[in-house]
Amino acid sequence: MGVQGLFVDVEADLGAGLPTFSIVGLPDAAVRESRERVLAALRNCGFEFPARKITVNLAPAHVRKEGARFDLPIAVALLLASGQIPRGRALEEGVFVGELALDGTLRAVRGVLAIVAAAKREGRGPVWIPRENLREARSIEGASILTLGSLRELRGDEPPEGPAATAATTGHEPEPPRAGPPDLSDVHGQAVAKRALEVAAAGSHNLLFVGPPGSGKTMLARRLPGILPPLGREEAVEVSTIHSVAGRLLSGGGLILDPPFRAPHHTISDAGLVGGGAGPLPGEVSLAHRGVLFLDELPEFRRSALEALRQPLEEGTVSIVRVGGATVFPASFSLVGAMNPCPCGFRGDARRVCRCSPEVAGRYWSKVSGPILDRIDMILEVPAVPMDDLFASGPGESSARVRERVVGARAIGSERGQAGGRNAALSAKELERVAPLDPDSRALIRRAADAFRITARGVVRIRRVARTIADLEGSASMRREHVAEALQYRMPALTP
Repeated sequence: MGVQGLFVDVEADLGAGLPTFSIVGLPDAAVRESRERVLAALRNCGFEFPARKITVNLAPAHVRKEGARFDLPIAVALLLASGQIPRGRALEEGVFVGELALDGTLRAVRGVLAIVAAAKREGRGPVWIPRENLREARSIEGASILTLGSLRELRGDEPPEGPAATAATTGHEPEPPRAGPPDLSDVHGQAVAKRALEVAAAGSHNLLFVGPPGSGKTMLARRLPGILPPLGREEAVEVSTIHSVAGRLLSGGGLILDPPFRAPHHTISDAGLVGGGAGPLPGEVSLAHRGVLFLDELPEFRRSALEALRQPLEEGTVSIVRVGGATVFPASFSLVGAMNPCPCGFRGDARRVCRCSPEVAGRYWSKVSGPILDRIDMILEVPAVPMDDLFASGPGESSARVRERVVGARAIGSERGQAGGRNAALSAKELERVAPLDPDSRALIRRAADAFRITARGVVRIRRVARTIADLEGSASMRREHVAEALQYRMPALTP
């Protein structure tokens, strides 16, 4: 349910009467279809399908049951009820999850991380899972896990194939080598944009790039994950659980150790972006949890989809309400947007003539509402790259060097008691404690707010960014120059 494991008791009754097979307890179509899969799997594995009036109950009855993960527990309940497999603690007290093929082999299912974590938390187990999910399940340290490749292994007369059938997790396996994200050294020029990217990474701030086509907005955004600190163990489990529930973990894969980067197309639906469906399932904002959500061509997204971002941008969670109740998904991410300054894309470009009138440019910007722009910490103009910079010899500063400064700034924030050192989550009250304004800084913000119509929320975000800039410098106090740099990231020249 959401990203939390919910236990369902599977009961099987073999009664007198005409042979029937009924499943009750609010099953969906996939659960009802398990009758045919279980019937074929039992027969093909040498078991006898009971010619009785069979009733399978899934409790609690008021919770809707979805997916093929109930195949294995239904089959085990029938085998125990008919006496075809010996009773024992591992079977009677076990937690079962798995989809059955018609020949009785077990197929991987989504959500195993959440299920194993819930079993460990409530002291249940062992957890019986398909062998394909073993590497994923081992990410939960200390959980008792048993794996199955086929129903035949419950007979005890056939040795398991592949890896060991039983495994109690006492640690985690070393992760295989993985390709890293694109390096920041590939970007030529754009010194101000790269500095803004570093500030955004250090404080987990939202960022909007505005510039003509070909100025490198997308290239810059895709290099943000490479300068973010790697995920801690708890964060990796949290992120991997969300991807497991959504069915996005690679088959046989372990934990996600790098901050995720999600870049949905602008045709995405509201539910695809923030989550939903009958389940519901997590959307892109939750899949980007602890990482980056990149929205390229921001004004082309549906207005309703962008407006749905208000809650996650402000609270770091998404609440999906359905008739059966509310499901809360984590959604603490850094939003990076990219857009042209006008429909033709060349407003403010010295090398190309803009064909858009001020009214047309204003309508283009109005596709992104003021409340959404107000929730973006940094709005930066990205001009076209000069040819001298484009053909400059030698690579720029690497992502590894920048990441070292980002990690240092995050460490300073963590010492102040902030979760993960993320200054973007500082409240107005916390800012008074960790980022007090001296008279010069206060006067500077006041003048800027009056001149550029900056809202109270915008002032708070400027102070958060200024605190991050001070942390990157290693300064305990926040000074006027830090506020001045933060202000330049809030007042784009191309805004109509």
